Amino acid sequence: MTPQFNFTELDRGDSLESLRQQVRDFISEHGAHWSALQRGESWSGFDADFSAKLGARGWIGMTWPKIYGGHERTAFERYVVLEELLAAGAPVAAHWFADRQTGPLLLKFGTEAQKRTLLPRMARGECFTSIGMSEPNSGSDLAAVETRAVPVEGGWRVNGTKLWTTYAHEAHYMVLFCRTDGARADRQSGTSQLLVDLKTPGIKINPVMDMAGRHHFNEVVFEDVFLAADALIGTQGQGWAQVTSELAFERSGPERYLSSFRVLVELVRSLRGAADDVQALAIGRLASHIVTLRHLSRSVTSMLQKGQDPQLQASIVKDLGAVLEQEIPEIARLLFIHDRAGPRADNRLLEVLSQSVMNAPSYSLRGGTREILRGIISRGLGLR
Repeated sequence: MTPQFNFTELDRGDSLESLRQQVRDFISEHGAHWSALQRGESWSGFDADFSAKLGARGWIGMTWPKIYGGHERTAFERYVVLEELLAAGAPVAAHWFADRQTGPLLLKFGTEAQKRTLLPRMARGECFTSIGMSEPNSGSDLAAVETRAVPVEGGWRVNGTKLWTTYAHEAHYMVLFCRTDGARADRQSGTSQLLVDLKTPGIKINPVMDMAGRHHFNEVVFEDVFLAADALIGTQGQGWAQVTSELAFERSGPERYLSSFRVLVELVRSLRGAADDVQALAIGRLASHIVTLRHLSRSVTSMLQKGQDPQLQASIVKDLGAVLEQEIPEIARLLFIHDRAGPRADNRLLEVLSQSVMNAPSYSLRGGTREILRGIISRGLGLR
């Protein structure tokens, strides 16, 4: 039997061009001062003021119910806004995790109090969140989680460490994936999610510097941290089912093929009018891959719009996207080596290329390693 990928037909969204132009005009107004290097940060660029401006335009929490501060727009409208922001290199990291994951998670599993307290602030670009999944001794094996929340009178007592927690030092809350029942050997069973105010006593946030000396990542240590009983998201012991449904949002968006897009933009600009056949062929190949990934990514958006759970398709998009994102800086580098008599990369391209080369190893780690993703894909296709 031939494995089936089952990517659905999608609405082309031709009626959304007016919205696309609005976003481009907004970027022209507010992003004229962004340098190529700043744009190269992609969705890792942090600017709380810019997030507040997006919130004021109604471009955060776009699909959420109005009763919780959302705007009840379609997943395709949200996709258009994200695509334009990311292609332009807008600094969206402040609100990114709240909009992409935490908000949808709370809408699906959160209590009424959690939704009414946090979602309107998130939609205004005023409340930032971080994702507490990875740990020092588990890598991408999320089921090996060791951070434990023990039930105590009135709530939970939490001990453990989370690692690679992006912008935890700027976030107001964390969604903590932890073990509440059983032992590590129980794997997926006995895990839960807790909503953590990061100002809670006993939480220590330590910086983890990347290769470029920048502070995006953190180690977050919990030492006898007390959380009230109402911190529980969803159902105790059902954390695995909840977090895997959340990962479909993390793995399928345009950020999964646009992280190194600025390198391609600067490469095309640098070679304009001077590209030889090898360079033109390489650029055409990269462009065709982006177009294909965009189609697959938008297809997953269509499934999410219909209320489906496209974990397999999202994993495919994430895996293929990471391959492309790592190829772009390497191909750009090789294009200027193959013909030393040809055009030279200018400083703008070199800065963005250097930045992307240092970031590239993370592309196949964040959101699940390549090995984990391919295991998910093979199971989804019935190959293991």
